[in-house]
Amino acid sequence: MTETALKKAKLIELKEDLVTELPGGKNFDVQFNPDSLKVTYANEIKQPEGGNQAAGTTGRQFVGTGTTKLALTLWFDVSAMTENAVNDVRRLTKEVTHFMNPKPSEQDASKSLPPGLRFSWGSFIFDGVVEGLEETLEFFSPEGKPLRASIALTMSQQKILVAQFKDSGAVTRAGARPFASAKQGDSLQSMAADSGKGDNWQGIAEANGIEDPLRMDAGQFVDLNAGASFGVSAGASFGASASFGVSAEAGFGASATVSAPAISLGAVAAPPLPKLGLN
Repeated sequence: MTETALKKAKLIELKEDLVTELPGGKNFDVQFNPDSLKVTYANEIKQPEGGNQAAGTTGRQFVGTGTTKLALTLWFDVSAMTENAVNDVRRLTKEVTHFMNPKPSEQDASKSLPPGLRFSWGSFIFDGVVEGLEETLEFFSPEGKPLRASIALTMSQQKILVAQFKDSGAVTRAGARPFASAKQGDSLQSMAADSGKGDNWQGIAEANGIEDPLRMDAGQFVDLNAGASFGVSAGASFGASASFGVSAEAGFGASATVSAPAISLGAVAAPPLPKLGLN
C-alpha cells in the first residue's frame, strides 16, 4: 500500500523585495505543522474633509494599500526528535526568532529592517515580515532546560494578498472521501473513537500506512473510513472453508485466486481446498 507523505510547512528567508529567496538564508521545515492559520485583511480608511457630518454625507475614502496579516502557532518538542536530538528546545526555536532580528537594509545601510519571511505549506504561501513573536517554554528537565515550546507568530505584508491557483481545482478522483486532520496530542485511537470507529482503529492504521498510532503529527490527514471492513474480511476468509460453495462466491473479488488451509472438525481433518480462479 502506498503511503502519502505528510507535507511539512517551511520557513524560508527572503530578500527585501519579499519575493526572492535569499541565497544562503534560513530555509527549514517546521517540526510540527500548525493546527490552524488565521489570515486577517485590513484597509486604511481616511475620513475626507468637508461635507455635512450631521447629515451623514461625508462618506468614506480608501487610501494607500491594504494590509494582510497571518497568525499561527508552531510547536517544538525535543523529546519527539528521532534524529539529531538536542537537550534544549531553544536550540530549535532560535531558528524562528532569527526573523525578529533586524539587519542593515540592502538599499540604505543606515536603516535596519527585519528579514523577509515566506511561510509555505503546500499550496498556501505567505510572504511578509515578522510583526510579533511570543515564545512559551515548558516541560523542563531536571537541569532546568526547557524541552518543549510554542511560538505564536504574527506576520504582515503591506498589500492585500489574494490566493493564486494554477489549476481549476476540480476533483476528478472517483470515490473521493474527506480526510480528518490530527490535532496536537491526538492518537489514532482517540480520532477513531471520536468518529464512532474506535473498534476498528487497527484497520484504519493499516489502510493509511500509519506505523505509530499513538503519536500523530499535528495536521496529519487520515481517512477514518478506510479499513472499515478490516474485521469482517478476516472472518469471511476463515468461514470460506466451512461453507465453500457459498462463501467463495460471495466473499472474494472478481479476479482473486484464493486458497484456504485444511481445518480440523472434531477428530477428522478436512482435505485442503483447491485453488480457484474466481471470475
